[in-house]
Amino acid sequence: MLTLAVRSVRQRPGRFAATLLSAFLGAAIIMTFNSMHDTAGARGVDSVSAETLSTSAGVVGGYGTLLVFFAVASTLTVNVCQRSSEIELLRCSGATPAQIKRMIVGESVAVALVGALLAIGPAMLGGRALLGVFKDSGQVAESVDYTFGPIALYSGLDITVLAAAGAAFLAVRRATRRSRPRGRGRTFLVLAALALGVLSVGSTFAFSPTYEALMAPAAYGSILLAVGFALLSPKLLKALLGRLPLTGPSGYLAVRTLRVQAAQLSGVLMPLILFTGLATATLYIQAVENDAIDATGVPKSVDAKNLETLNLTVVGIIVVFSCIMLINSLYAATAYRRKEFGQQRLAGATPRQVLGMIGIESLVLTATGVFFGTAAGLAGIIPFTMVRTDAALPDQGLGIWFGIVAVAAAVTLGTSLLTAWRVLRAPAIRAVALAA
Repeated sequence: MLTLAVRSVRQRPGRFAATLLSAFLGAAIIMTFNSMHDTAGARGVDSVSAETLSTSAGVVGGYGTLLVFFAVASTLTVNVCQRSSEIELLRCSGATPAQIKRMIVGESVAVALVGALLAIGPAMLGGRALLGVFKDSGQVAESVDYTFGPIALYSGLDITVLAAAGAAFLAVRRATRRSRPRGRGRTFLVLAALALGVLSVGSTFAFSPTYEALMAPAAYGSILLAVGFALLSPKLLKALLGRLPLTGPSGYLAVRTLRVQAAQLSGVLMPLILFTGLATATLYIQAVENDAIDATGVPKSVDAKNLETLNLTVVGIIVVFSCIMLINSLYAATAYRRKEFGQQRLAGATPRQVLGMIGIESLVLTATGVFFGTAAGLAGIIPFTMVRTDAALPDQGLGIWFGIVAVAAAVTLGTSLLTAWRVLRAPAIRAVALAA
């Protein structure tokens, strides 16, 4: 089956492009920031610079690991769902579920390894640029030289390959079950993430307003809640669909399609919820902290500058990486529906009605992701603001949130509609024949 996996990748490289891109970008992020560990451990680095570099590598490295797993998992979920007929044909030909798992996991590991190896060069350039940012802000001494060593290399390779293997195993495990899965493992992860998130957010009230790490429990609580909501995304989407008052041909088609493909489209909701939740919580919490420091009239300390740089860097990574995750998942999911679009047109639907259906689906996905992502972000913002400023809500208003929502909506709607428009350019009969 491993030989078959290699041949499958060689014969159909386009199918694995999204997985390759996710692995490439994830490995680049992990190696870029973990190279700060190598730089901090080099000879001649002073203790202040070493602490700054190690802190940035530890914090962003943790975020990067989480993002890589979700990126690869969402991409592979879409990929495996699209191969259900191929998997069933293999089973009818005599392949056992274990053999199919080895084939798909082998494909994923091979693609992830190639992506991680390709990311080494860009990670070196990114690490040098990141070190330059720390030097320009005065957080790291000018005498510190950049080092790309074994910590960066092995962490990038190991985390990317393990994330791909684990995500592929879970995806194909669901696809090869004849009976409906009970989902006990997923339920446990959801409950654990939500419970830990609530505890972390609630622990904010146990600290004083001047506590240096006050931002940590609120931010981590929001992240855990966003992860829990992301894992719940199929059920959340199904619950929402039962209450949508959509009418007309496009609305009817959109609701029917979303109900059937809720599990597959959850791969789109995952990065959307994570992006909205993490960006909302981090940006607002950092803005509240900046205003509180300015109100005291005391210049920012080195630790405060380090924390602000980390937060802004994390948000930048989240924005870029989540957008690429969304584009990957949406493009793969929409392009795969070529046959479905052709059948709908042969049944009487016009191209405009099909595009309307895609637009409504995208709006529903955007609204769902933004709602639960905002809920996760507010869960961390409100406790932090109450402890730090004695106010219930931050004074920054809705400007930051509108910007986050605009990015999410533009990526979701733009990718879906553009991909669907390109697919619909082909005649309906030809689209059905090619997909068949």
